[in-house]
Amino acid sequence: MVLRIEALFREDSYLREAEAEVLAVNESGGLILDRTIFYATSGGQPGDMGTMTLSDGTVVPIAATVTGETKDEIIHVPAEGAAVPLVGSRVKLAIDWPRRFNLMRMHTACHLVSVICPFPITGASVAEDDSRIDLDIPDTSYTKELVTERLMDLVRADHPVFTRWITDEELAANPGLVKSKNVRPPSGTGRIRLVCIGDNASVDSQPCGGTHVARTGEIGEIHIGKIEKKGRENRRYRLRFGPSAAG
Repeated sequence: MVLRIEALFREDSYLREAEAEVLAVNESGGLILDRTIFYATSGGQPGDMGTMTLSDGTVVPIAATVTGETKDEIIHVPAEGAAVPLVGSRVKLAIDWPRRFNLMRMHTACHLVSVICPFPITGASVAEDDSRIDLDIPDTSYTKELVTERLMDLVRADHPVFTRWITDEELAANPGLVKSKNVRPPSGTGRIRLVCIGDNASVDSQPCGGTHVARTGEIGEIHIGKIEKKGRENRRYRLRFGPSAAG
């Protein structure tokens, strides 16, 4: 049986705490709740870590959050040796906020790189301090200095970042919204989540289920640390927080 839960982070990625009920415990000890603020590993963004506090005060460290049979089934993985709450228990959730916020900043920055470098995305991985986005990019003029300069221009402009939902049919009618070369957004649910940047999505709009900051200014100082050649035309752009070495 596939259990669907209310993914609170999809509507508000700034929620740090929430209460929930344990719906199920799988054969591996993973916990499935009726609602959660924990993002599960997907789309290059790692799942959240944090804690789950039981009614008697017992704190259960959550070491990872993953998906089950579908992306709507979110499984909270307790740390090894941690207590496992009973089905029906009420629990208080708290994510590791500093870690999540850094991931939100990085993920949003990756979207901005895809705006600056309008080429097919072949891969991406978001981390707290060193992320990457891979692009099929035949134009060698997109140097780390140029991309860093344009990236910081978009950060300083402090554009709003927001989500909206469209139908499967709307996505099919606008195939240019999908920037990934190999991965298509899940369809069949009747709606697709778009992450939009800029007033009226003037900067960008693309399908994404991840968490992002509310304004580009929250990304802060960031730069392209290096560009790695991964193929004849494939380049890996590595993003790192802080000013560039040249700066």
